[in-house]
Amino acid sequence: MANQNIKPLKMGIIGVGVGATQIMPNMEEMPEIDLMAAADTNPLVREAFQNRFPEAHVFGSAEELCNDPEIEAVWVATPNALHCPHTVMVANSGKHVVSEKPMALNMHEAEAMVEAALANNVKLLCGHTLGFSPPVMEMRKIILSGELGPLKALNNWAFTDWMLQAREPDELDESLGGGVLYRQGPHQLDSLRLLGGGMVKTIRGTTGRWWPERNGVGYYSAFMEFEDGVTANVTNNGYGYSMTSDLTPWSDELGKGLILGYTHDERVEIREQLKSGSRDEFAAKHDLRIGSDHERRFWRETPSEIPPWKPANLGILVATCERGDLRQSRHGLYVYKDGGVEDRPLSITKYQAGREDLMELFNAVRNDAPVYHDGQWGMATLELITAIMESSLTGRDIQLSHQVPMPFEYGA
Repeated sequence: MANQNIKPLKMGIIGVGVGATQIMPNMEEMPEIDLMAAADTNPLVREAFQNRFPEAHVFGSAEELCNDPEIEAVWVATPNALHCPHTVMVANSGKHVVSEKPMALNMHEAEAMVEAALANNVKLLCGHTLGFSPPVMEMRKIILSGELGPLKALNNWAFTDWMLQAREPDELDESLGGGVLYRQGPHQLDSLRLLGGGMVKTIRGTTGRWWPERNGVGYYSAFMEFEDGVTANVTNNGYGYSMTSDLTPWSDELGKGLILGYTHDERVEIREQLKSGSRDEFAAKHDLRIGSDHERRFWRETPSEIPPWKPANLGILVATCERGDLRQSRHGLYVYKDGGVEDRPLSITKYQAGREDLMELFNAVRNDAPVYHDGQWGMATLELITAIMESSLTGRDIQLSHQVPMPFEYGA
């Protein structure tokens, strides 16, 4: 039964794409959120949204949605190159805003977004990364408790089939925020910054663009050092040969990866289609959108039991403290310490995409609570992305200047 004392936040979505389909189920379930509007340029998507939400306001443009006086806050889920103009537009209309990852394409855009939120006295939250996921939050809690001594190092590897998934041209074009660094980097870099406290001092990295049939960044690797001496290594390979999930005993033996769950054999077939140019990208992408069978199975059906953790976008993450290690287990965390190994359950057992982001925004608007993942935090994560690109071009370490700490009380 809904809590009658909760005044829900009236929300709209700009861009009802694949990312939005992951967020909407939690918007529907949360008593704190009233999903009442959407804007999308695709008429088929608008029709599907209207069929799902008959009483909702549905618009063909972001401008129309921003002019709706009933909407209090907006989730911006448009293509990456539009995050800045749409976030600024929302803020200038006097509405609070959540920007999908990555926050923007460059630091100039990020600064404009922060300035617009400040000028209009609205909340800006940079969201939808796996830094909000239960294993990462549990790691932070243990690290802050001092149970294993001070944090010393972080190692994070993700091998996925991201480059084999259905892609629009902008999803691969680096100038438009495409490729695995822009689109998957925030999951890993946000998580590492959260666990390390936020203040990265230097970073050195490289990117790989290896397939002519997929002309986008499909690989990155970086080494970073925090101000307190903690180090972090991060790697992301999206070419879909070996999979990080192959390293977890409870994963599907067929090697299923991201989104659609391609098997190893299916990835062989897709690689041949990409090389020959015979793959129908539009149809494959459409099969992921609102109203599709995929959306129903992956994001709207409640499983009969809690599924085991799988590496997916974040990959395997190992946090090394002075007296032990932490890494993800089937349903919790392996805690390695002097007395042995413990498989510790999580405080939160299920990751619900967008839920923690939305609660942070709700509490900030309704209860004047802090926005921890604010524009400054998002800008600091974006700085790592742009620094990896610069380092890859120059072969040099990059000194960082926009880093901000995560307050101790968050997740403690």
